Amino acid sequence: MKGIVLAAGKGTRLYPMTKPVSKPLLPVYDKPLIYYPVSVLMQAGINEIMVIVPPGETDTFAALLGDGSQYGVTIAYAEQPVPRGIADALLIGRDFVGEDSVCLVLGDNIFYTPTLSNTLKKAAANNAGATVFGYWVEDPRPFGVVEFDKDGKAISIEEKPRQPKSNYIIPGLYFYDNQVMDIAANLTPSARGELEITDVNLEYLRREQLQVVPLERDFTWLDAGTADSLLSAGQTIKRIQDSTGRYVGCLEELGYDEGWISAEQVQAIGQELSMTLYGKYLLGLK
Repeated sequence: MKGIVLAAGKGTRLYPMTKPVSKPLLPVYDKPLIYYPVSVLMQAGINEIMVIVPPGETDTFAALLGDGSQYGVTIAYAEQPVPRGIADALLIGRDFVGEDSVCLVLGDNIFYTPTLSNTLKKAAANNAGATVFGYWVEDPRPFGVVEFDKDGKAISIEEKPRQPKSNYIIPGLYFYDNQVMDIAANLTPSARGELEITDVNLEYLRREQLQVVPLERDFTWLDAGTADSLLSAGQTIKRIQDSTGRYVGCLEELGYDEGWISAEQVQAIGQELSMTLYGKYLLGLK
């Protein structure tokens, strides 16, 4: 399975913060925002990753993440010339994905639960159809809303409904088999001129190949798209790290946990960053 991070949004809701810097490079507590979606792919066991960035920003992202080898992964880059919707990421990454299945994650979404890796690896192991997640929110109207029948099976998805049929939304994390490449290629742009990821999920639903996994109520999902949500995300990450003693989105630790890099490599990076709390955390890993 290949992984794609769609990190090409202009971040206009965060102006003026994002005028000089791309939104996924903004800090969320002690790490750049982009670390968190990359960490999701790594926890799913995915070590071949494409990061889709705004025009002219490849060098900026590469200066941060490099080729991924320091984390035990390979990272390629592609640019999205114009904003054409989430599903456009699948078209941009088509050659990269090839004949494989794919996990697509949005560059401003943060996911956390202590058992996240198990949940992601189970979804990645589903080789037929699509797996997405249902997350309970107080006000689902700004999102894609999923409706379940009495047996817990998804029966409808509506984008930004005025009268939602449930409180469960589909956050920005999607696992697809290779059918998705042709599905995305045959999409018709919506009224706002975008290729909608909801239309991809609806096609899988029509084919009876969509699995929607409801997430537990204690699961943490953060969409760091506004100033308030960015601040809240940073506070939440700090609270989790302070209470658990484990860092969220630490790519070096995840690479070590997956067996992709050695303890010596982690220690070497920790030494380079030893003046920071992040570096001290790496030096304390066993």
